[in-house]
Amino acid sequence: MKRGLKKLGRVLLWITGILLLLILALIIYVVSVSHIDPPEIADKSALQLQRTQLDTACYTIGNNWFRKSNSGLYELYVEGAPFERGVIYGKLTEELVQRQEDIFVDQIREMIPSRFYLHFLKYFVGWFNRHLADNIAEENKEEIYGISFAAAKGRYDFIGSNYERILNYHAAHDIGHALQNMMLVGCTSFATWADRSADSSLIIGRNFDFYVGDKFAEDKIVAFYRPDKGHRFMMVTWAAFTGVVSGMNEKGLTVTINADKSEIPTGSATPVSLVAREILQYAGNIQEAWIIAQRRKMFVSESFLIGSAADNRAAIIEKTPEGMDMYDPQRHFITCTNHFQGDTLGRLPSNLEQVKESASAYRYERLSELLQQNGPNTVQKTVRILRDRYGLHGRNIGMGNEKAVNQLIAHHGIVFEPARRLVWISTAPWQLGKFVAYDLNKIFSMHGLQENRELYDSALTIPADTFLLTKEYRSFMTFRHLKEQVKKGKEVNLQELIASNPEFYHTYVLAGDYAFRHKRYQEAKQYYQTALTKEIATKQEEMHIRRQLEKCDQP
Repeated sequence: MKRGLKKLGRVLLWITGILLLLILALIIYVVSVSHIDPPEIADKSALQLQRTQLDTACYTIGNNWFRKSNSGLYELYVEGAPFERGVIYGKLTEELVQRQEDIFVDQIREMIPSRFYLHFLKYFVGWFNRHLADNIAEENKEEIYGISFAAAKGRYDFIGSNYERILNYHAAHDIGHALQNMMLVGCTSFATWADRSADSSLIIGRNFDFYVGDKFAEDKIVAFYRPDKGHRFMMVTWAAFTGVVSGMNEKGLTVTINADKSEIPTGSATPVSLVAREILQYAGNIQEAWIIAQRRKMFVSESFLIGSAADNRAAIIEKTPEGMDMYDPQRHFITCTNHFQGDTLGRLPSNLEQVKESASAYRYERLSELLQQNGPNTVQKTVRILRDRYGLHGRNIGMGNEKAVNQLIAHHGIVFEPARRLVWISTAPWQLGKFVAYDLNKIFSMHGLQENRELYDSALTIPADTFLLTKEYRSFMTFRHLKEQVKKGKEVNLQELIASNPEFYHTYVLAGDYAFRHKRYQEAKQYYQTALTKEIATKQEEMHIRRQLEKCDQP
């Protein structure tokens, strides 16, 4: 008997040892493939460049400059070869690069407070993105490597090296969108031309509803690029991010991106924003944009709304990891939310589910309704549409509803008039502040920065939304504050919460969740029942409310 137990013990020890060795080998493998080597740079002399400070918010390096406008927007101009302009970008915006990463990491820590899980996430993302660098153009990698020298040294080594972190941040939207369908990006875009525009010119408008906390959107950068290859272009971005979410080049070609329903991917590919960047830098018309998008493999589904002065129209390039579609409405306007419309991708089961269960179809209908009501479009009308807070037929569906064109979360709103190379960009808060206009013809003909002179054209500025002066706006700000208090588990006056945004279904969900946590089940039930009478954004949220109602009856 003893011999048998000893033999069994040796077998168990042997099996345990083998398992430990396999786990160790797996850890070594994951760690090794998680590492990404930076590109080889023959000439790193750009690292010796030093910036010159002209005033408290203005720096230059040669012809390159960075400044803060009195509008609240930051403005950046960079030129040259990839690594050199990356280094210059980083040196000019160093404080913002580090602040933006602090904000981004703080947001991750808020979502994942455990340091153990943060380390796990690091290696998971590293493994998932093990082939990321293979799918990114050398030019982009060199530029990102140049910027990475400005990132904080040592502070976030537990995530990865400076280069690995900045590179992976370019795929953060794709990973979050694909793995969790978090829908952090629920954007709206549209275009009009010919008889649908008052002067027949092409006009494009879009809301970039990308929200990862208020602080993230505080330091928007309007970047102007003169690369050594390709077209000169502008884009709205944030520090250290070289991808494109909204931009226009010197040829009058515009790119904006809208997320669509994605399946869980098996591995990384080219980040959406870098596909958009390549289109903006190298395409001059819709066909050239299609060719560029066609040769890049992506691991999420996305719509690229392309506006083209050369074609005097717009079209949508729809792309999934497996296929592509070109959506041309065969009319003089086009609308885009967060579902596919093409003949092929529009029929995908995942897209049909998106249309049925998300806020995308409703917002699409509201957008179409506004375009029809407003008649021939203008830049001013475009801004008015981007600011619209209501539901179908002008119904009050609560402030901040995902079904509204204006969800009151936008990182920025933007309007393009490609034929004139004009772009209007919103100032804080969201798309409610004034829209300032930049003339690319003037900016790209400048020879150095002229101090104490604003770059935007004040004569073309569109005033801030008068909504900012109303009691309703103040109530919404109260709602946002109370919402955060509820999320943090703090004491809240529920009547004050309800009064701050009474037509919004989520107000009652928050009140119900609060009462439920305090074991006031009948009170919670009443709030959930009221929520079901309001315009609920998604099927998923409706199911949450119904599950909570069942729990109230079975506490």
